[in-house]
Order: sequence, then structure tokens, then C-alpha cells
Amino acid sequence: QVQLVESGGGLVQAGGSLRLSCAASGSIREINAMGWYRRAPGKQRELVATITRGGSTNNVDSVKGRFTVSRDNAKNTVYLQMNSLKPEDTAVYYCNAESTLFPYNFWGQGTQVTVSS
Repeated sequence: QVQLVESGGGLVQAGGSLRLSCAASGSIREINAMGWYRRAPGKQRELVATITRGGSTNNVDSVKGRFTVSRDNAKNTVYLQMNSLKPEDTAVYYCNAESTLFPYNFWGQGTQVTVSS
């Protein structure tokens, strides 16, 4: 099994920056693609960004040009660099990992990001 632990969340002012980290442990060789999701108050969980094992990335339109996802396979860690933060980015951010063996996803417990105006 795979365990994911997010860190780096906190309170920042609009226009500021924050970097989230997701550390993986357990059967890490089972991990293929990874990604970040978020859940804002009163809304469903939504996809933010994804990254493959080879480093190919995709961001949703609302964060393009502001957020950057990266992956360090040697450290078993994925990152989300968030710049030019807006109050609309306030949410709980979740790390996700896709299994190479089964149609199964692993999830972290989430980290709170709050952006004040």
C-alpha cells in the first residue's frame, strides 16, 4: 500500500506564494501519475494539476500561469508551487497517486490553504 502526507499549507495574503509538498511511503514503486486536488467551502473536490512519472504536467485553466507541479522520484515527493494566490484559491488541498497495478487511487489527508484579501 501507499501512504501520502501533505504539508506546507497555511495562511497567506493575496498575491503571495506557497509551496505544498506530498511525501509518499510504502509501496512507492506502485505509483504512476500523481496530482493535486482541492475542495473549496461549499464546492466539490476538483482537479488542480497532474504530473506523470516522466514529468509531463497539466494544469486546469483557473491556475495556469500561477501554479507549477513538479516531482522528485528520488525523494518520493511531489510539489505544488503556488504563486499570485487569490482568495478563490482558498481550499483544502489533497495529494493523489495512481496505482500502476490496479485502477486505484491513493489519497492524502489534505492541507488547508487560506488566502486573505
